[in-house]
This record gives sequence, structure tokens and C-alpha cells, in this order.
Amino acid sequence: MIAYKILTADQWQQFQTDGVFAGAPVDLADGYIHMSTADQLDETLGRHFLGQSELVIASIDLDALGDLVKWEVSRGGALFPHYYGVLPISAVVETR
Repeated sequence: MIAYKILTADQWQQFQTDGVFAGAPVDLADGYIHMSTADQLDETLGRHFLGQSELVIASIDLDALGDLVKWEVSRGGALFPHYYGVLPISAVVETR
């Protein structure tokens, strides 16, 4: 299954350099990496990234992340994929 992580251009550049992503400030504060499904992506963009430019949407292979992905209730009672680990670049299958 694919989920999406929205990154700033600087975060994406650092992710590529390091080969891993520990999380954005909100991820670090919450203790997991926030991701969205395809159906949740537009609302996440509008709610948390409105007016920002040069964003990168990374398509993440959740199957490659194993048991550290938890589906948890969030906005509007919907289940969102949360990753409790350091995200490896090998899990990124596409960016746009």
C-alpha cells in the first residue's frame, strides 16, 4: 500500500543526503511521522501546507516499513498511517 509524506524542498534535500528522514518538527513533537492516504492528501495539503511552495510529495511503500506503521484515528475520525521510526529513503517509490 502507498501513503504520502509531504516535505518541504529543504526536508527532501536533507532526506536525499542522509538517506533517512527522522521527521518534520510536527513529527518529532508527536513521536511519529505523519502520512496521508491518497484520499486524505488534498485536505492535508490545504490544512497544513496552505500557501507553501516547492513542496515534495513522496509516495511511501508502507509494506516496506513493516510493523512500525500504525493506523490511528485522527482528523474527523479517519484512520491515518503513522510511522514510528526513521523513514528510509528506500521506502520512497516516487516523488512529485
